[in-house]
Order: sequence, then C-alpha cells, then structure tokens
Amino acid sequence: MELLSKQIKARRQELKITQQELAELADVSINTIVAVERGTANPRIATLLSICNVLGLQLKTTIKD
Repeated sequence: MELLSKQIKARRQELKITQQELAELADVSINTIVAVERGTANPRIATLLSICNVLGLQLKTTIKD
C-alpha cells in the first residue's frame, strides 16, 4: 500500500489538484484521501478504483492465499 499511496499523492500533485478536489471527484471523503496518501487507510477496492480512475492510474492487484 505504501507504493500506491506515494503514486496517488504524486499523481494528484502532478495534476495540480487538491486533496479536497480529488475527494469530490472520486466521491469519497477528504479524510479517506488523506489516509490513503499517508498509507494509513485500509480502503475498499471500489474506493481505490474510484481514486485511480480520477487520476488516470491503473490499479493492479494480486490476491494471495
């Protein structure tokens, strides 16, 4: 999650949008964006997909036993 958190923050900054703007565009709370960027969140896949879609990022997952 740490790598994804850094990528999300970097892409948001690259696009020059605020955390609040990203939250509104992704239809999630500002607290969720802050926690995701800090790497302290345990968001649902749907939440991550929404954030990544806004930022133009692809979400790749690996499911382990």
